[in-house]
Amino acid sequence: MQCDDRPVLRVSNVGFGYKDERTLVDISFEIGRGEFVALMGPNGSGKTTMMRCINRIMSVDSGRIEIDGQDISALTMQEISRMCTTVPADTALDFSLSVRDYVSLGRSPYIKTIWWEDEEDERLIGDAMWDLGVAAYANRRLQELSSGERARVLLAKGIVQTPKLLLVDEPSAHLDIKYKVQIMEILRDLSRKGLTVLIASHDINLLTRFCDRILLLSKGRIVDYGLPGDVVSESSIEEVFGIKVKVVEEGGTIYVLPTGSAGYDPGV
Repeated sequence: MQCDDRPVLRVSNVGFGYKDERTLVDISFEIGRGEFVALMGPNGSGKTTMMRCINRIMSVDSGRIEIDGQDISALTMQEISRMCTTVPADTALDFSLSVRDYVSLGRSPYIKTIWWEDEEDERLIGDAMWDLGVAAYANRRLQELSSGERARVLLAKGIVQTPKLLLVDEPSAHLDIKYKVQIMEILRDLSRKGLTVLIASHDINLLTRFCDRILLLSKGRIVDYGLPGDVVSESSIEEVFGIKVKVVEEGGTIYVLPTGSAGYDPGV
């Protein structure tokens, strides 16, 4: 983990809501340079909303968000996109661009002339595709790829944007266990190289294994924020997710095993 004194992301007393429903309530946290941090919580806890406020797809009702010391409310969307990249869970299967052309879109925030790819763009695009293992698919269409291959293409597009902060929303939602682990290994490696990564995910055992810190959300509020071993406990998981679990430690990593009923009633 590589950190300097100034956080890459600072969220201060942020609130957001839809009409009478408060989705985020007084959210404050910081993430340092080179940290790999998870937003963890059940459906409806505010994870995706928090991501959308950070990249300013949504504007907060109160509070302040800074990326690399700059208040995002004073920046243009192009300026924000040069500092912060969002990697979605997937892209539309009918997306007809080739893999290379899709990855190239990550350079769009830096367009200065009509001819929008210069030698630096070409280098960054080629390096990202090589590093993510998708260079061999350069001329294939996105819909021709498997879910695991497509997930790596989405990350490559995010990397060529050369951000300071990478927001990753449910990157392993459609993947089998091998590719889930592969994506987490890639994200951890990127953070070790100095990129700050914030991931929203439901895969508790992957988050406790790979992330430096976990921010636990419930009903739009922060329940806890800290090291995985400090945040994830039998009591906190039962409180937030509403199910009894057993937390075990193996090789310095904690794992969560469900032991109770989820309350499913087939008669409902």
